[in-house]
Amino acid sequence: MRLTLRETIYLLTGWLTLFIIGTDLFVISPLLPFIAKEYGITPAVAGWIVTVFSLMYAISAPLFGWLSDRKGRRPFIVFGLLAFCLSNFLTAISPSFTMLIISRIFAGLSVAAITPLVYAIIGDAALPEHRGVWLSVVVSGHLMALWAGAPIGTMLEQVLGWRAIFIGLAIIAALLSILNFRVWASIQKVHSVEAPTKGSVLRIISAVSVTAFWAIAMYALYVFLGTGLVLYNHFSSGELAASITAFGIGAVIGSLGSGRVTDKIGTRMVSIFSTAILIGVLALLGLFFSSGTLVYFLLFLWALTGYASFTSYQARLAEEFPDTRGMALALNNTALYIGITLGSMTGSLVIAKCGFFALPFICSGIALISCLISAKRKRHTPNAAVKPSS
Repeated sequence: MRLTLRETIYLLTGWLTLFIIGTDLFVISPLLPFIAKEYGITPAVAGWIVTVFSLMYAISAPLFGWLSDRKGRRPFIVFGLLAFCLSNFLTAISPSFTMLIISRIFAGLSVAAITPLVYAIIGDAALPEHRGVWLSVVVSGHLMALWAGAPIGTMLEQVLGWRAIFIGLAIIAALLSILNFRVWASIQKVHSVEAPTKGSVLRIISAVSVTAFWAIAMYALYVFLGTGLVLYNHFSSGELAASITAFGIGAVIGSLGSGRVTDKIGTRMVSIFSTAILIGVLALLGLFFSSGTLVYFLLFLWALTGYASFTSYQARLAEEFPDTRGMALALNNTALYIGITLGSMTGSLVIAKCGFFALPFICSGIALISCLISAKRKRHTPNAAVKPSS
């Protein structure tokens, strides 16, 4: 696939935007101890800044998706980036924990206007035969923040302090608002000759339930991965960092690789097949979790298949709901956050009742539910599309 200069700019803009958004999301966890210490609270209480962010995102993302399907993506993406700039500035200067909470509620609102709409506008801009690759590229920006943006932010905290991290994110967001305003000026909302699939809310909710179960299966284990590796594999800090790096690299490769495959053999087949493999990989993790160095490969394979499944399913939704792409991808992101929340609760319950080693097998069973729902959904074949005007 050869890209024109304009297409390269589209992808680079989407990638950079989601990398910065992902960095804001993932850097919070390693900064929590420093934030808690400054405000004189426990890390558990400080964790509310993550909770309120996620809740606001999950609640408001469908609204922005619905609005963008009717008014266009660009105004809301630019609004979101300006709001993101302001919210991070407020986070940096918050004199009290209450003010910090308010700033993170505002941050969740702003990100809800950015992330799903960037996915949607990339889906609008790409030709159908290249949509899988394009979406996989921008998703990789978000995932790259997991093992690149967050560690860089953590290192900068040692030199500049945690507040400086959010000042930096605010400045970059302001610059990205200008970039996004200029880049997306020529993108139409949808391809005019794509199949006018009527994506009712109930049909979309049924479709994104696949993502909710996928997220439970992934994050019920991921949230407690570090605990398991330290307690049962006796990993040092360096080994723990290496294991997370292996997971992060697998996630990026899985996301990027799935895009090319989906464009060749179809989103439906790849999304179902990769989830089916994920079921087996999670079971293997349960069997060989304490196997020493083999666990690095299994973590890599887990992320590879897991994020290939997620990225290909996003491309499938973008293909199946061309007229309501913003709503579909926004609800898919809401389902993702709901699944992450339910996953952390599920993991905690399973560990308390059955022990840690039962968790990978439970997650494998939940991934099976996701796979069965995905396979049961009817195949959708849109009409041919022409190149969008730009």
